[in-house]
Parts: sequence; C-alpha cells; structure tokens
Amino acid sequence: MTRSDAEQPARPTLAQVAERAGVSLKTASRALGGESYVSEKTLAVVLDAARELDYQRNSAASLLASGRLADSIGLITGDFTNPFYSALAQGIEDEIRPRGMHLSVTNSRESAEQERRVAHDLADRQTKAVITVSAMPDHRDYASLQARGIPVVFVDRPAEQVEADSVVFDNREGGRLAARHLIDAGHRRIAFIGDYAWLPTYRQRMAGMGDVLDPAGSDWRELLRADAHDVGSSRACVRELLALAHPPTAIVAGNNRILLGAMEELAEMPASARPAVLGFDDPEWAQVLGITVVTGDVEALGRQAARLAVARLSDRSRPFENVVLPMRLISRG
Repeated sequence: MTRSDAEQPARPTLAQVAERAGVSLKTASRALGGESYVSEKTLAVVLDAARELDYQRNSAASLLASGRLADSIGLITGDFTNPFYSALAQGIEDEIRPRGMHLSVTNSRESAEQERRVAHDLADRQTKAVITVSAMPDHRDYASLQARGIPVVFVDRPAEQVEADSVVFDNREGGRLAARHLIDAGHRRIAFIGDYAWLPTYRQRMAGMGDVLDPAGSDWRELLRADAHDVGSSRACVRELLALAHPPTAIVAGNNRILLGAMEELAEMPASARPAVLGFDDPEWAQVLGITVVTGDVEALGRQAARLAVARLSDRSRPFENVVLPMRLISRG
C-alpha cells in the first residue's frame, strides 16, 4: 500500500449504510439497487443513511483500478430513430470530451420500466453522472442514484417529484410563436398533431398555442391529435384531418418525426390542395423543402446539460438549477 493510499479515508460500506438505516444488508442492497418492491418508508430511510455517509456503490471498482473503464457520463434517450437525440448527444460529447470523459448512450424506447433498468445499469457500471430524456412520470426512483453519489440531469423534459438539475426549451413560448405566425397568415382552422399526450413538451406546446388561438376564436381544439409518435401514426392523423367535412387550412407538426409523416402524406396531394405546414424541430430537409419551423438549439441543450452534470460532480451542495433555453421561429415562406 502506498502512503497516499494509506492517507485516504476508507469508503463507507453498504454494511454501514444498512446499520445506520436499521435494516438488513439485503434490504439496503435492494433499496440502493432500485428494486421496486422496497417500501417507500424503507427506501427513504436507506437513502437518508447513504447520503449521510456519502456512500457510493462501487461495483465496477476493479475495472476502474485496472484502467479498463474510463470516466463516463451516461445519456438515456427516448428513441434512437429520432435525429433530435444525435444532435443532443453531440452537444454533450463536445462539452465533456475536452475534460477527458466519454459518453455512453442508451435507449429507453419511451418505456418507464426500461429506463429504470438502464439507469441502474449505468450506475452499476460506475457512470459518473446520468443525463436523461425521461419517459417516467415520477422521477423519485432517481433519488437512489443521487444517494449513491451519481448526479442526475434531466434534459428536454423537467424533473418531477425529485430535486435535480434540468435544462429544457421554452416550449410554451414555442407554441405561441407557431400560433401567432399562422394567425397572422390568416389561418383559423389550425390542426396540431402531437407526440404522446403525457409528454411535457406536448402539453407545453399545446398550452402555448391555446394562449394565442383561444382568444382569437380559432377552431383548433377539435383538430387536436396526439400520440403520433412515429411517421406512420402521423400520416394516419393527417389522413383523418383531411377527410373532415371542414379540413384544417394549416397543420402544426409537434416534432421532426411527425413533420416527416405529414410531408410524406401531403406529397400525394396536388400542391394547390395542401394545407400550410409548420413544424417543431428543424431537420436538415426542412430547409430544402422551405418549411417554416419553431426550433431551439439542440446541441446547446446538450452542452448545458453536460455543464450541469460536471458542475454537480465538482460541488454536490450547489443549488439545483432549472435552465430554460429559448425557441425561435424560422420563417421560410
């Protein structure tokens, strides 16, 4: 043993956490491992004990000691097919790579249960911090990661029921920007096709559109469509809307995948018969096709999330931050 090793205080052990919490070693392990059948009361006691002792689970210690596992930050995305997430990952990597860290990316497929599993898997692999685009309606499960000394940053979708850093777009203002643009262009029957209805991005964008369209007397509530998570479901929504006795004169697509589905469906119609289209997000092909969009800087979103994670690693006592980045309208005719 070197002198520097001898001078370092011993790491708190799981047995010490269990003793302080007054539970068995097995119960403490289950609580910190995120197993769902631990009672909320027991979980709270174990997490408090882990925080007090500054305990950090270290199942990958041997790999770290051998140099085979570099410092990493884990990113949990919602859907690998969505180009939004590649831009987000690029922003995070640009921020952490100069610091000697690398990015591990995994996918929840918008499943709360899968997200829970991959989050704890990242933690067990000694990920330094976790950045998540969360599919969970309640984020209290992440408290067990925080108790193990692993910062958690919520990106694109804010933290719910847990204190944590987050960085999101101003989606409500984005909805207002879209609605004002279409109202100013003379539209009143405006359809909005959104992603899953439970998503905060959908709810905020819809609320922002309502801020503008409801006072204007627009017929739009009956033209709302949700749960269009992929291209096929977006196309089905467009077909349904165009089949109405009074179809919309404009369609707002809630994200880039919905926009792609809408454009594929409308491509089969004569140009003179197509409704106007406005999209959220700005895929490269939107500029080529001259589509007006409301968007934010996704790489900046990722860079800011990475900064919050790194800052939390440096100072775990700093106040939690909720950073809101602006959205802008890009008018292309």
